[in-house]
Amino acid sequence: MKLKSLTLSLIFLGGISSFAQNKEEIKPQDTEDWSRKPEVVTPGKKSIAPSDAIVLFDGKDLNQWKKQGSNEPAGWKVKGKAMHVVPKSGGIETKQKFGDCQLHIEWMSPKKDVKAGKKGQGCGNSGIFLMDRYEVQVLNSFENETYYNGMASSIYKQHIPLVNATLKPGEWQSYDIIFTAPKFNADKTLKSPAYVTVILNGVLVQNHVEIKGPTVFKGYPSYSYHEAKAPIALQDHTNEVSYRNIWIREL
Repeated sequence: MKLKSLTLSLIFLGGISSFAQNKEEIKPQDTEDWSRKPEVVTPGKKSIAPSDAIVLFDGKDLNQWKKQGSNEPAGWKVKGKAMHVVPKSGGIETKQKFGDCQLHIEWMSPKKDVKAGKKGQGCGNSGIFLMDRYEVQVLNSFENETYYNGMASSIYKQHIPLVNATLKPGEWQSYDIIFTAPKFNADKTLKSPAYVTVILNGVLVQNHVEIKGPTVFKGYPSYSYHEAKAPIALQDHTNEVSYRNIWIREL
């Protein structure tokens, strides 16, 4: 037993010696990676977007948008450097199409809904649809109870937010959304699902969650093939929700 222990000790010490020797042979510069120089991007400040972002709404006009599902002009109004839902005019969508992206968007629930006694899904309801089909919910969720996978910052009917970080109606709120689009095989079957991370007012509320399929109000979601890029859409749910400072970075 003593001879065996001695042999094992010598092997162990020999391994350490060999590791130390190999480590000495590796120079610091051997592990430096110069293969890709990151592009210089100027970060945004306040309402100014990062230098490599596509500005979708800067408070002036709706030239980057059209009526959802058609080529007609967007039917919403622009006032006070914000765009406002015109109830029953229909949703709007970007003219440009996107896949993987970082999206910044600011929104505000109207005070008038609370004053009118509206509650639950009827109070400050709208939605942000990634690829025109995967919804991040917009809703007044400040002291306004509803089913939790339908509250603000939920992935509608799929994922409850980690926390409720919403502000009062009448206050501007911000979403920063990082979205990975689904991928499909050559035979149009699903290769990998979509994933999304959502930060609401600086608070992480969805942490790289898997999207189960396009948003549905009734039933269960399931994937069907679609193109690699599609518009960003904003929902008209008959509430006068406002949006401003919208920009996107393609990833």
